[in-house]
Amino acid sequence: MRALKVGIAAAALLVAMPASASSEAIQKGGLRVSFDARLSPHALPRKGAAPVQAHFSGDITTSDGEAPPQLRKIVLRLNRHGRIDTAGLPQCSYHQIQPSSTADAKRICGPALVGRGTFRASVALPDQSPYPSNGTILAFNGSLHGRPVIFLHIYGTEPLPTSSVLPFELRRDRGQFGTKLVANLPQVAAEWGFVSGLSLSLRRIFRHGGSTRSYLSASCPAPPGFPGTTFSLAQVSFGFDDGRTLSSTLIRSCGVR
Repeated sequence: MRALKVGIAAAALLVAMPASASSEAIQKGGLRVSFDARLSPHALPRKGAAPVQAHFSGDITTSDGEAPPQLRKIVLRLNRHGRIDTAGLPQCSYHQIQPSSTADAKRICGPALVGRGTFRASVALPDQSPYPSNGTILAFNGSLHGRPVIFLHIYGTEPLPTSSVLPFELRRDRGQFGTKLVANLPQVAAEWGFVSGLSLSLRRIFRHGGSTRSYLSASCPAPPGFPGTTFSLAQVSFGFDDGRTLSSTLIRSCGVR
């Protein structure tokens, strides 16, 4: 994938949100999802693009304390002013890292590593109350069926060592959200029980063609004369196996440096 444009409006992919900004809460019935997206640095060039680090996080809860339905699909649309550049960046394949531990996945596909994070689930065993289980996430640049993807390698040790690979397909979108990331989770949900949360930070600086490149870069296209702007950073949608879909649009800001 050559420099794929990613939605990141007025400030880019998970764009520049002040550290004090709060997450967005979405609720239907007793099901509640809180989602957050941040990008650093907050100050970005008005023209061109600068390297950025993007951070996502999400939490799934219920108001009645019951187990939530299983998460089946995530769709994340990103504002069109931004960039994912993989030209010259090594790729990792699904079969190289599934199955494997976190250490083995990093050893095998370290050159394709673009991020890391954590995964939380509630594991329900027969005749037992659900208990929390945490996993480690590594994100790798790759392709699947000819499409560019981010492979999320998820590894946990409870109740037994288990690994899963979740592909996020990168697809072009129209309008203000120029790129969308799509993941289907039936396999992960079945192995980990009920997904309760995840966090992921993306950043990678690499060399290609004698120049330094950034996996993620962004600008802050504030109007001339303005020191910054607000914009629709991302639109997120969570689909569950009971048919409910929770969606929301995140409004963020960026400053011009």
